[in-house]
Amino acid sequence: MIRMLCRALWVCTLAAGTAHGQDPDPEASPVWQKVRASLFAGAPIAPGDGVVALDAPARAQDAATVPITIRAQFPQTAQRYIDKIWLVVDNNPSPIAAVFQFTRRSGRADIETRIRVEQYTHVRVIAATNDGALYMASRYVKASGGCSAPAGADAAAASASLGKMRLVVDEGTPGQPALARLMISHPNVSGLSMDQSTRTYAPSHFVRSIEVRQGAELVLHADVDFTISENPSFRFYLLPDGDPLQVTVVDNHDLVFTSSIAAQVK
Repeated sequence: MIRMLCRALWVCTLAAGTAHGQDPDPEASPVWQKVRASLFAGAPIAPGDGVVALDAPARAQDAATVPITIRAQFPQTAQRYIDKIWLVVDNNPSPIAAVFQFTRRSGRADIETRIRVEQYTHVRVIAATNDGALYMASRYVKASGGCSAPAGADAAAASASLGKMRLVVDEGTPGQPALARLMISHPNVSGLSMDQSTRTYAPSHFVRSIEVRQGAELVLHADVDFTISENPSFRFYLLPDGDPLQVTVVDNHDLVFTSSIAAQVK
């Protein structure tokens, strides 16, 4: 009888440990339920299969620079394209991390960047196609302290290079989307990091919007916040046509940085 009881207890303990190790249900997140009601007003959201996918590490090495990749599952065409993608980090102080607007000039509605993660959380992307349908992909990311981590760069050096940009466009096949890499020098201070010597918080100072145009045509527009890591970088696609690229960046201090770049082809 004792052996039977011990065996039953071991089985129950093992089962409980397995259940505890499982990622939480993404639909059970109370933050997500509020965000969903606010942004989408009860509209149905289908699984992202065949439309959008999200790559993110299950456990991040550095919570202040968590790499994420959003991949569209089909090219942008006149008949069907992804119009907008929301990036939501449920348990961050500001859950709506970014809203990306794409156009047919984007070629592909893909984007890569690095984000801060404050505590274990679901990271999710919701894509809206041109017919108004919504699709979602999500990942559970184990990381903590990213939003409150101290800045990595010296404040004086960061101020000296504030707003400088670099854009590189890979040489691709004519008529096909080419990969572009945009790097912005900006501290992206969250306002949540305490200076251990003064015990004060540095005021928030982060990139708020990014717009990329090719000639008169919009390629990409992004509304972002301090969830994006220090010195924001983005990898995205465009259909090059020989026109220079105009990049406009605005931060939350209403500083505007512009650059007209004859795309450096690598």
